[in-house]
Amino acid sequence: MTALGSRRGGFPGRRGGSRGGGPLGGEGRWALLFLAPTLVGLAVLSAGPVLATLAISLTKWDLLQAPQLVALANFVQLASDDRFLKALRNTAFYTVVSVPLGMLISLFLALALNQTIRGIAWIRTAYFLPVVTSTIAIALVWQWIYSPDSGLLNQFIGIFGIAPQKWLSNATLAMPAIVAMSVWQGLGTNIIIFLAGLQAIPTDLLDAASVDGAGRWARFRNVVLPLLTPSIFFTGILSLIGSFQVFDQVFVLSRPRPTEATITVVYFIYENGFKFFKMGYATAASWILFIIVAVLTAIYFRSQNRWVHYQ
Repeated sequence: MTALGSRRGGFPGRRGGSRGGGPLGGEGRWALLFLAPTLVGLAVLSAGPVLATLAISLTKWDLLQAPQLVALANFVQLASDDRFLKALRNTAFYTVVSVPLGMLISLFLALALNQTIRGIAWIRTAYFLPVVTSTIAIALVWQWIYSPDSGLLNQFIGIFGIAPQKWLSNATLAMPAIVAMSVWQGLGTNIIIFLAGLQAIPTDLLDAASVDGAGRWARFRNVVLPLLTPSIFFTGILSLIGSFQVFDQVFVLSRPRPTEATITVVYFIYENGFKFFKMGYATAASWILFIIVAVLTAIYFRSQNRWVHYQ
């Protein structure tokens, strides 16, 4: 029996022997077969263009003539380009303000919406509507709100005797105005994620803390907040990456052209690539943005071991 059993296990074509044949045997081959279209698509449609932009960033190319190799000249020029440096500062300001502000407001609203009252589903849907609405349409509405002549915001502050403001042309107010619109639009996504995290917290833990005499704030700080850290981490990474990609709001609200107070890195890339046809210069800027986002994302991921608590 021992010899027969060893003989049966030695045939690689047998069903029992294929299970230990490594990733290319049996189910592994089928998995690769089904994954092949996606892997080919990623390689051709994602990895290929990314590598192509790296090559283009080393050239001077206007889409009409053949590219001319300039090596790192585009990157050197960007380091001394005042408009690009201001775009970096504006993007950093937008990220530092919009990400924590949006997460705090979303968390507060998620706690308020985590109730079992009548009509709560419709209220949650109302908060999510801006997410599925076109950014251009929302920006046009906010452009009317910020109108210096008959804007809703100026009419509101006029009740308190405050003079009308030029929200989108004032160098001090323009970027905060864009941040306010972006935070409002992104609330729905963050609220849904926080709501999912809140509803996944076992009620037994909250009841036990309440029996032990913990008040509402103590239950939130010692029970809810630690168990909500995975949702906070996920929301933070989405908000961080999205904040560096802000474009639509600036494109619409800052017409006809963003000033130095509102230009962002993505708009700088669009402007140089599709207005001035400096494709090499634009792709060099996009690679700098990619490196910044990749480094910050890596640091953020490394930090989760210190403060994210998984059940």
